[in-house]
Amino acid sequence: MGDDTTRSDAERGERETPMSGLERAATIFGAFDATHRELSLAGLVARCGLPRSTVYRAAERMAGLGWLDKFGTRYRIGSRLFEIASLAPIRLQLREAVLPFLHDLHNATMTTVQLGVLEGDRILVVEKISGHRPMPMLSQTGGVVPVYCSALGRAILAYSDRETVDAVLDAELPQRTPRTLTTKTAILRELTAVPSRGWATEREEGNIGVSCIAAPIFGPLGEVVAAVSVSGPSAAVRADRIAPAVCMAAAASSRAYFAAAPRMDSALR
Repeated sequence: MGDDTTRSDAERGERETPMSGLERAATIFGAFDATHRELSLAGLVARCGLPRSTVYRAAERMAGLGWLDKFGTRYRIGSRLFEIASLAPIRLQLREAVLPFLHDLHNATMTTVQLGVLEGDRILVVEKISGHRPMPMLSQTGGVVPVYCSALGRAILAYSDRETVDAVLDAELPQRTPRTLTTKTAILRELTAVPSRGWATEREEGNIGVSCIAAPIFGPLGEVVAAVSVSGPSAAVRADRIAPAVCMAAAASSRAYFAAAPRMDSALR
């Protein structure tokens, strides 16, 4: 397959893109997302925009290193990356401090619980505890969700500086469902309501039939560092039933993270 691929590229006169090996690897990683968890070589080429021979050689090398897993002719993110990601400070410190409260929240609601942090214009899901109802459309651990139309994102944005808020809301805001708020004014109105009630919400803005309620988690200096949410069928995720439990879990998580921060900081030195 490799010889045929290389010969085909040569016949078409394709040339190597002037990229370093790390840049090529980053481009290949970028081809995967929540809706493209597994890709064939052709799929990688289409989403990377690199020559087929370049993608083939890089993907095979990444598979050899454990960065990608290969099943037959398809690739997906390798388990080695998840092992490495678990060592990142945000995963170690935050997850260890708040995980007991995520389990408490899950036991109280029997619905999917997620922990997310702001990463640029996206929310990175750093922990997820699935509910009893299968919700395949929700991001897995390590996945990302938009900031502007997710309760996790709004819970964090509501306590973020204006520069961060503007950077997110001045960008393109695609309409993911008929219910998605896509104007800066409408979303700012939602953000303004969060501090007074303590929680953020979105109802079927990311997926029809799925709603979410989230509350912020604060660090030792009072800065927002993450958010915890409950997501599930809209009929089950009602503010009067779910919001108090989410806020209680977020408050307990903030206290635990605050108490653990000095110990963790010294351990990292």
